[in-house]
Amino acid sequence: MSAGPQFFGVIPPTTTPFDAEGNILFDDFRVQVRFMVESGVHGLCVGGSSAEGHTLEMGELQALLETAAETLDGKLPLIAGVIINSTRQAVDRCKMAARAGSVALQVTPPHYVFRPSDDAIVDHFRAIAEESGLPVLIYNVVPWCYLSPALLIRIMREVPGVIGVKQSNGDLKLLADLLQEIPEGKLVFTAVDALLYSSFALGAHGTIAANPAAAPVAVVKLWDLVQAGRHDEALALHRKLLTFWNALICDDLPACIKYAQSLQGVPLALPRKPMRMPDEARKRRIADAFNAINGDERAAA
Repeated sequence: MSAGPQFFGVIPPTTTPFDAEGNILFDDFRVQVRFMVESGVHGLCVGGSSAEGHTLEMGELQALLETAAETLDGKLPLIAGVIINSTRQAVDRCKMAARAGSVALQVTPPHYVFRPSDDAIVDHFRAIAEESGLPVLIYNVVPWCYLSPALLIRIMREVPGVIGVKQSNGDLKLLADLLQEIPEGKLVFTAVDALLYSSFALGAHGTIAANPAAAPVAVVKLWDLVQAGRHDEALALHRKLLTFWNALICDDLPACIKYAQSLQGVPLALPRKPMRMPDEARKRRIADAFNAINGDERAAA
């Protein structure tokens, strides 16, 4: 499958709602998916970092993807997040994702402490793309297995099924280098939440990141403003979103995203242990920053 026009814009990663025992609350998950659709986003990613995807068993990821596909009913493209270490396990999960209704994959490099060679990483993504039959976005987020722009471009040239990268590590210069050198037809999505405006202005094809999950309406508005060339308004919104991001970001980020979503009508659910919910001071800070974006005092209730 080639990189079609459906892969663009604001593609939030879902969170995974858990109860106190760590069981998935699928009814709450359906509410979240519908909320994302109503927010005007351009796609949905299930199973990524914000979803605590590293904690999900394959059967749980399959059930989440099937639930999302059923709820979306073709309204938006569904991307499966795959966070796993071995090529064999990654291929198995990616094949499952295809059966479950996903139309693309977001896959991390191996994320344990031993980094494979560049040639091995190329072969890893080749096996995933060829055996799954789905287009692949490389989720470039693992600090000790960071893929340089040169290696990312090599993979995209040698493996046709790798359609782009979600760039999470590094500064804006690395994103700019990718956009400058990327092969024609390939995609660069940004996950640098503090620099969404700058990334969009540089020409990033979209974003899959935490802020889109926590404040999708505002991030869609930011995307639309930049695409329309309304940069004064976009910069003003960026400043509010940066304050919001600074309130969200901490070690328990997925839990903070869940709290922010609860301010917008999504049922408040727990993270999977050992992660904890934010304390009352952080909740207040998140709510205040969200209110500043929207001017909606109801979120503080």
